[in-house]
Amino acid sequence: MQTVIDSALKKRKNSAEIAEAETILRACVHCGFCIATCPTYQILGDELDSPRGRIYLIKSLLEGKEATEKTRLHLDRCLTCRSCETTCPSGVRYNRLIEVGRTLIEEQVPRPFFDRLKRKLLLKWLPDRRKIGRLIKTGQWLRPLLPEAIKIKLPGKTSPLRPRPTTQHARRMLVLEGCVQPHTTPNTNAVTARVLDRLGILLLSAAQAGCCGAINQHLADAEKAKQRMRANIDAWWPYIEEKIEAIVFTASGCGLMVKEYGEVLKYDSAYAEKARKVSALAKDISEILANEIFSCALSEPGVPLGKGIKVAYHAACTLQHGQKISGVVEKLLKHYGYTLTPVADGHLCCGAAGTYSLLQPVLSQQLLQQKVGHLVEGAPDIIVTANVGCQLHLAEKSKIPVKHWVELLD
Repeated sequence: MQTVIDSALKKRKNSAEIAEAETILRACVHCGFCIATCPTYQILGDELDSPRGRIYLIKSLLEGKEATEKTRLHLDRCLTCRSCETTCPSGVRYNRLIEVGRTLIEEQVPRPFFDRLKRKLLLKWLPDRRKIGRLIKTGQWLRPLLPEAIKIKLPGKTSPLRPRPTTQHARRMLVLEGCVQPHTTPNTNAVTARVLDRLGILLLSAAQAGCCGAINQHLADAEKAKQRMRANIDAWWPYIEEKIEAIVFTASGCGLMVKEYGEVLKYDSAYAEKARKVSALAKDISEILANEIFSCALSEPGVPLGKGIKVAYHAACTLQHGQKISGVVEKLLKHYGYTLTPVADGHLCCGAAGTYSLLQPVLSQQLLQQKVGHLVEGAPDIIVTANVGCQLHLAEKSKIPVKHWVELLD
């Protein structure tokens, strides 16, 4: 793709990012393979709501052409699911490109007041573990009085927390507790600690670690996202110096973001090297368990935990497209006797996509209805996934219980 980048953009403080975006643009060969696997294009049928169409819009922004509210709308509708990156034969780094595009459109086309207010509130409440916890508890208390649209978004009260093991082990790993997860699906990390304990690994958490930065990053609040990343690096660094083996993630969205710290902070002279080290240590829980179980004596046939239980596995986009981890969870579940039911269009997003379900509710619900339909076709006893956002989103429509897959291994 030929480009003529606006000279004014090349002189900006973030000129390195503009140059990076130009390189990504030039990798695109207009083939259109990405269109076939784009969830929003499949629903809307408008090429501007496809990766190729959005790439043209971002190219226009970078070339200094006038942007409009329509331009912003098409960029907003992108789920950032990265299905297009999995499909692309040219290796176009679409996710990085749309981050640059969204930053530019926020500068050039100011949002209406209520749109700005909604985003500001999301950025204030969602990444703050204490604030979102209070909000969820208040909502649960007021549930009978709430409108249906809010009620379905509100998670139910959690079952009693399974105790975390206290046995000390020589092998140690860190876990990110997360923002929303401790208040909505707290058993996920508790179960993870129990499973790792069986393998002789102690799971620790750093008290000062907070939001991974993904919410800010995806809402074009790049500087605050970087602040959160630096804060987490500082919180984890003493453990890294003490030679912890890995930083474990049970929310694949958070795991993907931390795996990209090295990329996002590569221009930060004070944190670039530390960020690369943190990204190298970041592992999804499926990677840890697959390595532990299939590379040792435990690779023998597993205890038939799931004998007679049918499971529908929803592959979270952040795991299969973002982290490029496919087939691992399925292999682990089969190893322990679970029967996996077929799921059509497993590559497509469920519509959760971080804050997408709150900012694009109509499209999100269409994708959700479609996804739940595919998941229940095989009459499973349970639906599992690898990301808290997907888990909560699927539970809105599913009459079948939805859990994190690691719960089935406890």
